[in-house]
Formats: sequence, structure tokens, C-alpha cells
Amino acid sequence: MADTSYIPRLKTQYLDSIRGDLIEKFELKNPMQVPALEKVVLNMGVGETTQDTKKINSAFEDMQAIAGQKPVITRARNSIATFKVREEMPLGVKVTLRGARMYEFIDRLITVALPRVRDFRGLNAKSFDGNGNFAMGLKEHIVFPEINYDKVDTIWGMDIIVCTSTNDDDQARELLRAFNFPFND
Repeated sequence: MADTSYIPRLKTQYLDSIRGDLIEKFELKNPMQVPALEKVVLNMGVGETTQDTKKINSAFEDMQAIAGQKPVITRARNSIATFKVREEMPLGVKVTLRGARMYEFIDRLITVALPRVRDFRGLNAKSFDGNGNFAMGLKEHIVFPEINYDKVDTIWGMDIIVCTSTNDDDQARELLRAFNFPFND
């Protein structure tokens, strides 16, 4: 059985200060209206699997190291002859993080991975979908400290989607700003 007494640093920060600041800023009456993080979805598309299906295993292991949990292999729904894709062919890996793993991943993303990105000028503050969810992409998955650069055979990009409990982009933006997401305003 897992140890349930551990609370991630960012969750403690949210409960202690961020939550109260958001209630005050948006003048929320009900504590259930306060924006919160719900989940983080990581997706890594591996287009090279059409030539070499063993590449998906490398992506699977890298994603497992980054996320800290077992990813799911995504497969093609339809055959597309021009892309040499057959039905049920593995095309990528994805993982959904919730709870303590989600907070730990966001902490590592903000404090370790994003500062290691080359020519990083901040995150686009307009990358919200209109429903309070933020999406971003990384060109290299090797910015995470869990990946051993010497053992990587191919560098893949990855998508990171942060889902919040609010439907308002302004509230979600303030929530992520409070978590020190480096937006380039």
C-alpha cells in the first residue's frame, strides 16, 4: 500500500496561499468555484514507427521515466496509404497524470525542464482552449532530468496539456501564474 501521508510541495502551496489569493482576486463565494488542477496529459507522437516499429519501445521507456507511471501506446484507427500507416499500427505513447504525480511533474517541468529548453522565451499565454485548459509543446524530450542523454537514440517532441477545473481562461491563466508558469506577456 502506498504512503498517503506525503503531500507534494506545489499542492501544499496551492492549499496554503494560492487558493486564498484566487478567492480574493475573483471574489468567489463558494469554495468549490476556486480553480484547481485536475490532470496533466502527456503525449509523444512517434512517426518513425512506420519504418521501424522498435522505436515505440524506446519512446515507451522514456515516457515512463518522465511520467513515473506506465504509458499507453496509441494506435492508428484507420489505414492511410500515403503515410504508410496501417490500422492498429503503434504511433505514439500517452499518459494521464493526476494527484501527487501530477503536482510532482508540474514542479519538475517548471523548475528543471523549462529552464533547460534552448532559446526559451516563455510560454505563450494565448495557448488556452477557451475552456480553461492550457496546451504546450516541447521540441525535445531530453530536457527532463530522468532521461539519460547518452542513451537516447532519437529525440522526440511531446505535447503537455494541463487541464483545470474552471471553464474560464482568465481564471486558469491566473492559477498557472500562481504556480510560476513562465508566461511571456
